Amino acid sequence: MVSYMNVLLYGVGGLVVAGMALLVAFQEKLVYVPVLPGLSKAYAITPSRLRLTYEDIWLTSSDGVRLHAWFIKLFPNCRGPTILFFQENAGNIAHRLEMVRIMLQQLQCNVFMLSYRGYGASDGYPSQHGITKDAQAALDHLCQRSDIDTSRIVVFGRSLGGAVGAVLTKNNPDKVAALILENTFTSILDMAGVLLPFLKWFIGGSSSKGKILNFLVRSPWSTIDVVGQIKQPILFLSGLQDEMVPPSHMQMLYAKAATRNNRCLFVEFPTGMHMDTWLAGGDQYWRTIQQFLEQHAPVKKEVESSQNENGSDHVRHEMDENARVEVEHACYIYSSCNDVPPIRGTALQNSGCIHKQVSF
Repeated sequence: MVSYMNVLLYGVGGLVVAGMALLVAFQEKLVYVPVLPGLSKAYAITPSRLRLTYEDIWLTSSDGVRLHAWFIKLFPNCRGPTILFFQENAGNIAHRLEMVRIMLQQLQCNVFMLSYRGYGASDGYPSQHGITKDAQAALDHLCQRSDIDTSRIVVFGRSLGGAVGAVLTKNNPDKVAALILENTFTSILDMAGVLLPFLKWFIGGSSSKGKILNFLVRSPWSTIDVVGQIKQPILFLSGLQDEMVPPSHMQMLYAKAATRNNRCLFVEFPTGMHMDTWLAGGDQYWRTIQQFLEQHAPVKKEVESSQNENGSDHVRHEMDENARVEVEHACYIYSSCNDVPPIRGTALQNSGCIHKQVSF
């Protein structure tokens, strides 16, 4: 009996040690996946393939890393809101182009898509410290432009991108009008326990008041510690069928934000999964965002009059069938590999923040 217990204890101890060793050695490869299995690091398509007007943007982060981005405009003189979009942890910005194409049409906005360092055409290697600098470089670039309304810059982050966006929004209260978070985790510390359940006994919680081995995680991305410090309006979009990030993470982020910020909106999409909430949500998904933008990044009256005179019908291009097939194929590969109707129900008031259950 004694020998059996010793073997069991040694076995459990060995698993823990092995898990710790893997975490320390390969954590960046687990958190950041710039290249999807079977695909190259290069962009599969560019916005022009979908008949989108865009600029190739090259930036330099504060630590000297050369970064690439696409700035996709609804039409040349568009002064509508500009969405600074931060992607998930896997693949590159080309894998999000179909979603962005629809975003442009539905929201009548511009979209700035940044390739994190180590992703797409950007140089360097990803890390929390580095990507935080990348996001700041993107925002600084937008704020210096004269062809957009810089008072209407809205940060939109999905999954890992939500963690990136939350930090940027907190650090720039005078530059970012609002924040949109979709299927974002409370922290990488908590996600370690989700992906490797035995780690939850050793890693998790706040980065400052968490568990004993939190110090081993080099990219904690503790959004739960950041979101309560954000003063701008926040829209939380949660897919209740999320198979990667437990929906409870979004609920905890909302609860933390609501204690100090009375301009929060939490919307659930019952059939939304981690990567397809924007599809599963249908028109209501886009209508929710549009109403949020109208309230917290409103158009200036003189700009609205000018745009009405010029018109924007000419920008509503439909991509050809070959492009659609190509993008759908790329999206299928992506979603299979990685963290790739009117509202009905009641609105619950919570410290000025609103929670909505969306059904179809």
